[in-house]
Amino acid sequence: MSIIKGRVWKFGDNIDTDVIIPFKYKARTLDPKELAQHVMEGIDPDFARKVKPGDIIVAGKNFGCGSSREQAPLAIKAAGIAAIVAESFARIFFRNAINIGLPVLEVKGISEKTDEGDLLEIDLLQGMVKNLTKNMAFKAAPLPDMIMEILKEGGLVNYLKKRRKIEGQ
Repeated sequence: MSIIKGRVWKFGDNIDTDVIIPFKYKARTLDPKELAQHVMEGIDPDFARKVKPGDIIVAGKNFGCGSSREQAPLAIKAAGIAAIVAESFARIFFRNAINIGLPVLEVKGISEKTDEGDLLEIDLLQGMVKNLTKNMAFKAAPLPDMIMEILKEGGLVNYLKKRRKIEGQ
């Protein structure tokens, strides 16, 4: 899980949660598989059919702004996206993504130096993002150890369940 390699899907600045998963679907279901069928529909109606497991989203500033519901990162993860790399994230989206086990990294300048279809390799432990297509490397804002532990366990719920077992509760 510490190394992620995938094809890039590129999005711009201020991608809000209602574009990621329109409200009409968020209000209807919490089923990740159903939500995944409509992910990014507001920008690219065919995105859910084109995305492949292991793909990576690269975006500009303020990715995930808007409502605080966790369905947006859940839909992205259920669609097969392995990680999101953006210039910056809305704080609540960032935390919701971590809570469901979706790696998110902030990398300044990434959106200008990455094109859709490029192949990226992400080293979560080292905080490095390599654009293998363009032979470039970027340093990500480091993720604290606790966030890395949550991601390693697949999300906050799994992390807490494991800790309870370890502590004998």
